[in-house]
Amino acid sequence: MNTMELLKDKLKETGFKITPQRRAIVEILIKNTDKHLSSEEIYDLVRVDCPEIGLATVYRTMQLLDDVGVISKLNLDDGCIRYEICLDKEDSHNHHHLICKSCSKIIEVKEDLLDSIERQIQETYKFEIIDHDLKFYGLCEDCSK
Repeated sequence: MNTMELLKDKLKETGFKITPQRRAIVEILIKNTDKHLSSEEIYDLVRVDCPEIGLATVYRTMQLLDDVGVISKLNLDDGCIRYEICLDKEDSHNHHHLICKSCSKIIEVKEDLLDSIERQIQETYKFEIIDHDLKFYGLCEDCSK
C-alpha cells in the first residue's frame, strides 16, 4: 500500500475525508519527504497545482494531520514549525537532526543514538519515555570547507 493510501485509510479511521485540498497538501508532503517543510513552504508549493487554496486551509490540514498522527511537528529553533510524514509511530520515534548554522540544511540521523541512555533513565527514575528530540547544531560538510 502506498503512502497516499495509508494516509487516506488513517483519515477514514478517524472520521475524516481526503478532500482535494488535503490530497494536494499530502502530495506535497510525499514529494518532499526528504525536506522539513513549514506550513508556508507547503502553501507555496501546493498553490502551483491548486491556486485556489488558502493558507488557513494549509494550517488546518496540518493540524488535522498532526491530530490523527500521520505527521510529526519539528521545532528546529528557526521561528517556524516544520513537518514530516510519520505513518509508523515506531519509525518516527528517536531520529535526530543535524542543523547547519550557516546554510540551514537539515540532515536526519536515522540511527537511534540514545537507546542506552533512555534505558538508564527509565530504570533509574522509573520514568516511561514516550519520545525525545535531539538536535545538533554545527556546520554541514559543504559549509565547513
